[in-house]
Amino acid sequence: MLTLHNYINGKILPPSSGNYIDLYEPASGQVYGQVPDSDQSDVAVAFQAASDAFPSWSALSIDERSRYLHKIADLIDDNLDDLAAAESRDNGKPLWLAKKVDIRRASDNFRFFAQAITQFASESHAMTDAINYTLRQPLGVVGTISPWNLPLYLFTWKVAPALAAGNTVIAKPSEVTPMTAYLLSDICRQAGLPPGVLNIIHGDGIKVGAEMTKHPKIKAISFTGSTRVGGEIARVAAPMFKKLSLEMGGKNPNLIFADCDYDQMLRTTLNSSFANQGQICLCGSRILVQASIYDRFKADFVAKTKAMKVGHPSESDTRVGAIVSKLHYDKILSYIEIAKQEGGNILCGGEAIHPEGYEDGYYISPTIIEGLDNSCRTNQEEIFGPVVTIIPFETEAEALQMANDSNYGLSATLWTENLSRAHRMAKEIEAGIVWVNTWLQRDLRTPFGGVKQSGVGREGGFDALKFFTEPKNVCIRY
Repeated sequence: MLTLHNYINGKILPPSSGNYIDLYEPASGQVYGQVPDSDQSDVAVAFQAASDAFPSWSALSIDERSRYLHKIADLIDDNLDDLAAAESRDNGKPLWLAKKVDIRRASDNFRFFAQAITQFASESHAMTDAINYTLRQPLGVVGTISPWNLPLYLFTWKVAPALAAGNTVIAKPSEVTPMTAYLLSDICRQAGLPPGVLNIIHGDGIKVGAEMTKHPKIKAISFTGSTRVGGEIARVAAPMFKKLSLEMGGKNPNLIFADCDYDQMLRTTLNSSFANQGQICLCGSRILVQASIYDRFKADFVAKTKAMKVGHPSESDTRVGAIVSKLHYDKILSYIEIAKQEGGNILCGGEAIHPEGYEDGYYISPTIIEGLDNSCRTNQEEIFGPVVTIIPFETEAEALQMANDSNYGLSATLWTENLSRAHRMAKEIEAGIVWVNTWLQRDLRTPFGGVKQSGVGREGGFDALKFFTEPKNVCIRY
């Protein structure tokens, strides 16, 4: 039985209350550890540590801060196997996926912002009798709240730019998947990160996340998670005039035209539908297919989906691992029942799976549903699991109308060899990210975020560094 602790002021500490939350292994459904059930007292101690550390950390040269981030990136690489095993066990994702994507991206995040801060330039504006220049100064103590689907990947996506910009950080990982954030605590100690610069507080959203949000001296909150929780954070933080970055839900369209590169589209659509058990905010869960290739696509897509192995995350041929928690597992199954009640036809999947030896684990077969109108709950509400719908369309205008008929607007994927159509639709689709003939291909320099109920603000590249700094104009007369 593992017992995790908080990381405050450079020390590994138990929660002040002495209380813990059971930590479940999704693959087996069994408790395998305990995570701190932290509260306001722990947040207060972490704030004091971060506040005390801010003057010296923010005063370091850019090169000095960059070196710390590079050290952390190197240590993540050195511990790739252990971190990947912990991520797979904690989250339920296939081990090969954690090694290939999650942990490598975590080190990339630190390395990228270690370099980006050295290229983050100020602006200047000359007048006839004066010159203006812009200072970009760190905010102070900031809070980050990250989700359970890509635990270390998204945890570092927030922490790295905040530290690079000179802030000190109180970071809350998901209590459902805390293990790699806990292991990062030791990596930070090995890297010699000064005490109080990064503080990692474990616990649930009400006792920790809400306390961070309403703390009067935490200057900003960067959050990734559900639209519901993002709305609650905004209601509390906005009247306090905190800076907010909210990356929330998605119900992303995948638009497939008859002139696409069919084989490439099919391979990628299988991945964009079911990668990480469909638990990626960028997955294309509404698949819109031009009518002339609809039957061919349906037959091929169903056949390839049925061939995907659902199994224990440690097995090398597993394509779909375990759902992250019992609560989320039950939610996904409930939406499959809703789809049936709405008249959906389950083409494959749609049921719980019980692999031999892991009968109590949280496994759901990848599910494809047809026969539903775009306006139904199944197509409008975020399921966040291995569940997709397929819908035929005739014209470009019809496809665009369905793609935009959603309260969400995070990403979209477009498959066509028609260059004019690609540019035309990319402009008109209501989403923060549009991929054309690809999916999840990311350049860390580009802005990341959504529109409508998918978010407020942008992360990534200089956008992240701008969020974690305050601009100040200085005007000097000649």
